[in-house]
Amino acid sequence: MLFEIALAASPNFPKLTGRVVDQAQIISTEDEARLVKQLADVEGQSTDQIVVVTLNSLEGYPIEDYGYQLGRHWGIGQAGKDNGVLLIIAPNERQVRIEVGRGLEGNLPDALAGLIIQRRILPHFKKGNLVAGIFAGVKDIKASLLGQQQEVALRASKPVA
Repeated sequence: MLFEIALAASPNFPKLTGRVVDQAQIISTEDEARLVKQLADVEGQSTDQIVVVTLNSLEGYPIEDYGYQLGRHWGIGQAGKDNGVLLIIAPNERQVRIEVGRGLEGNLPDALAGLIIQRRILPHFKKGNLVAGIFAGVKDIKASLLGQQQEVALRASKPVA
């Protein structure tokens, strides 16, 4: 009974169609191609998988809950490694989150993910440039996964130009 209620309460997730799922349609075809290349490069260098997703709606769920469930639903990362990252943007709710698989928490801890959001992504969003914020976030997520956490924290400590 409880399991049935949980299933009925699950969000209606978009289909995983690739490294970028732009349900909110905020990313141009050219920018999406650039993002896909960057995300593929990360996986080629580290086996870590990053997916950028923009959503029309969080369907009333807190972004933390939605992101956790979406990561599980899609199965981002490799089995046994839990090495996936979701960059989730819900522009209509003005929410953003970096959801990190347990296998990557050492490379991209919550504090660093929060710093990337607050100091690298949101300043662009506040200026109305969502795509620039996405690219800034992907750049720092990639660097963190590749062992450059100190450089990311230093970059995040400086104001966005």
